[in-house]
Amino acid sequence: MSEVGIRKEDLDTPALWVDLDKMEGNIAALAAHFREAGVGWRPHTKGIKVPAIAHKAIAAGAIGVTCAKLAEAEVMVQSGITDVLIANQVVDHDKIKRLVSLNTRGDVKVCVDNEENIRDISEIATANNGEVGVLIEVDTSMGRAGVRTQEQGVKLARLAASLPGVNFLGVMSHQHLEEFTNTEDRILTARGYYDICLGVKRAIEDAGIPAPMISSGETFSYDAAAQTDEPIEVEGGTYALMGSRYDYMTEFQIANKILSTIVSTPREGVAIGDVGVRAISFPHADPTVEGMPGVTVDHMVDDHIVLNTDGTTPLNIGDKIVLLPFYQDMMVNRWDQYIGVRDGVVEEVWDIPGRGCYH
Repeated sequence: MSEVGIRKEDLDTPALWVDLDKMEGNIAALAAHFREAGVGWRPHTKGIKVPAIAHKAIAAGAIGVTCAKLAEAEVMVQSGITDVLIANQVVDHDKIKRLVSLNTRGDVKVCVDNEENIRDISEIATANNGEVGVLIEVDTSMGRAGVRTQEQGVKLARLAASLPGVNFLGVMSHQHLEEFTNTEDRILTARGYYDICLGVKRAIEDAGIPAPMISSGETFSYDAAAQTDEPIEVEGGTYALMGSRYDYMTEFQIANKILSTIVSTPREGVAIGDVGVRAISFPHADPTVEGMPGVTVDHMVDDHIVLNTDGTTPLNIGDKIVLLPFYQDMMVNRWDQYIGVRDGVVEEVWDIPGRGCYH
């Protein structure tokens, strides 16, 4: 039976649901900021994995999307979103062939950080009469992929610009999220990350190689992009659904939530819910209970949550609770559907086709 039209409280639990008003408010707020600031917006889809939400962002003004994997990019292109950046490396020869093929249906760009990968892309694209746009990834704080120096960036840019089948576009970076408590420190740190990436871009241009595209920035640094005087495309994607990890960003609201049923009250002050860490997927940070200040999370196990209550909000078997995730990016991969709710009633249901796209 379709959930559309039923009350949220009548959903089978556990259920991952989206407050449509809050999500659409988040999209509208970010779109308005970028429109006024004149900043490009290429939201990341790794935390939503649903084309329907990405299409809402594009309708609001986003220029395209960012994806973490080739398979996620394929999902987006299949849905009609054709301007895509894969903010990671694609190195396997079969995957590069898929990337070249995908570019016959859209403009799908990819990040690189080594010579061999650039040469492989050139060879495979040329052999298949194709071309792939590439950006050099710059390591600004993550300590994983990306060039570490301006000299490395210039060397790779010179190679990419010289090879057939490769269209060198610019630079890209991804930043580590700190738990900031004030706007001044947050923006100052974001500017420092941007400056590292922009330093590589400027060194490349000083070498005589055009590098028009700069893709960087997260939700936490969205409002620092306009302060750089450079045409940065901001990749922030967390803004749409959010989590309590970002509660210092009061301009956005948590829109994705989990409905759970109390299945046991084994002793006074303790209640057990029917959702566990397998659905939350962030074992080191518990969710919070919405609208019940007297109820706290004690701990979670695989399929259950253990709650403590001080008695001000008694919980009985069969009661429903709403949990707010700490970090939603990983949580979405645990679910098959989002259930969109407005005014307490299910309005739409979205399958999650990007779920499980590890390749």
